Amino acid sequence: MKKLLVAALGLLCATAIVVQAQDAKPKKELTPEQQTVMKEMLAKYDTNKDGKLDKTERAAMTQEDKDKMAKAGLGKPKKPADASTNAPAATTK
Repeated sequence: MKKLLVAALGLLCATAIVVQAQDAKPKKELTPEQQTVMKEMLAKYDTNKDGKLDKTERAAMTQEDKDKMAKAGLGKPKKPADASTNAPAATTK
């Protein structure tokens, strides 16, 4: 009975590990358009030449370049401005 319980527990653990591994999101590849835009932005704004745009470098970007990156699908999606007001309004009696 103990052997059966240990085998079942081992099988459960192995299944959990496999499921966890499948949930990991692979890093998505950039399209040729995104690669071109990213190279352009790095050449223009990467002041410390580390191959990434940090917070201060992104802050220095013009709105036109930010829009170009967003159009190419680069960068973080913006949160809605009124996200805190999604709850229904409270009414008083």
